[in-house]
Order: sequence, then C-alpha cells, then structure tokens
Amino acid sequence: MSIVVAAHNEATVIGRTLRHLLDGAEPGEFDVVVAANGCTDDTADVARSVPGVRVVEVERASKPAALNAGDAAATSFPRIYLDADIPLSAAGARALAARVSGADGVIAAAPRRVLDTKGRPLLVRAYFAVNGRLPAFRDALFGRGAIVLSKDARARFDEFPDLFADDLFLDALFADGEKREVAEVPSVVATPTRTEDLLRRLGRVRGANTALRAAGAAVAVRPARKASWLVDVVLPRPWLWPAGACYAALTLLAERRARRTPEGAAWARDESTR
Repeated sequence: MSIVVAAHNEATVIGRTLRHLLDGAEPGEFDVVVAANGCTDDTADVARSVPGVRVVEVERASKPAALNAGDAAATSFPRIYLDADIPLSAAGARALAARVSGADGVIAAAPRRVLDTKGRPLLVRAYFAVNGRLPAFRDALFGRGAIVLSKDARARFDEFPDLFADDLFLDALFADGEKREVAEVPSVVATPTRTEDLLRRLGRVRGANTALRAAGAAVAVRPARKASWLVDVVLPRPWLWPAGACYAALTLLAERRARRTPEGAAWARDESTR
C-alpha cells in the first residue's frame, strides 16, 4: 500500500511518526511518500533520514498541493493519507487497508478517534467531553488524521481541491455504507494545550468547512447539525450540562472569529500540540 504524509514544518514530529509506522513493517511493504511543502525547517531532511521513505518537495505551504504531489508520486493501493503528527503502527495500517477490500461495499475507512485531553485546561476538557460524543463522528472519515481509500474510492475524484477541509471533502464522496470506522485501530488526536489554541483551531476548522460548502464542490457535504451537541449529547446525559455550556460558548466565539477572518490564507495549525 502507499502512505502519503503531507508535512509543513513538522521536523519535530515527522521522524517519530515515520519510525513508529515502519517499525514492524516488512521490507518494501509500505510505499511511504512524505510531501514536504513550504517548509522552512528540516522536515524533508528528517524524513529522508528514515529508511524506506521517499520525499517530494512542494514550494508553497499548501496541504492540498502536498496531497496532490504525494498522490502523483505514490504507486500503490490501498492508499492511506496520514497527518504528520498522528501515530499509526504498521499493524494499524494493515488493518485499515484490509477494511477497504470492497467485499462488503466499504471502500473508505478511518481509525477510531481517541482524544488526548490529559493535562488540558478545564475549558478544553469540557469542550471535548461533548465533542467526543457527537454522532457526526460515527463512521465518518474526518477528525482522525488518517484516511484509507481503495483504488475504486480514489477514482471518485481527480485532485484534492484547493481547500483546507480535505477530510470533510473525502467524507462527502462516499455514502454511509461505503465508509467505516475501524474500531480496533486507534488514532490518538492531541487536543490543544491552551484554550486560546482551541479557539484558533475551531475558527480555522469552521472557516475551512464553510469554504468547502461555499465552493460549489461536486460533492454532497453533510449538513451541520448545530443543535446536535444539545439534543444528542447533553440532554441524554444531564451530568454534562456544565460541559455543554462551555461547549456552546466556545463554539459561538469561534464562529464569530471565523466570520471575521477569511479562511485559506495559509496552512495554519495549533502549535501547542507539537
């Protein structure tokens, strides 16, 4: 299988991610392509230092451009798109690839989302106490940092659009019966270590999702259910009311920021988790 890793200034984490992935892999089992884009650090050199990894360099900082460059260099299917800071083992990669054989109609899959909130501020923990229970994430492809597509699944689109919500774009390409969460493969997603970083991340995500929906992409992007946090999460679990109040307040504040700041100027991210 091929594994494409888009990496922008990820020198501090890319080596760890690649070594974790390749530890236990058979020689030549994985075609790993790191697409280093717009890097001002030694991301490319660190990636090249890991045996079995190929590196392509993209001049501008753009995740869609990096994914397209990595795709052009990749040789095999199934194909995993992996974020540079997401630890995925060789066994996990194999399990993801096995899930998209198409035998039961599933041609796209993602690992189980595990939120790391250890040591985070109260507001961050409260937000993710609700976010982690949202039904929108069930059998979805977004929010995991890793997505696997079969050859047939990859044929659904030409190139990644020049938008930042790449995981939402991919999720929208497939019907519910065609995509699945692989529960036995965890994807540990680091949550922001500061409340301000959480707000920045939420603003970027909302801006990116809005841009995708407004771009007229030829995909049926799932509609946002703004009351889901209340109807599906908090009301059935009354003990979550304090967390729900925090979730609602942070969400509203982030939406206001997203409206004030046009999305897409640069590939930004939460540096606090690096």
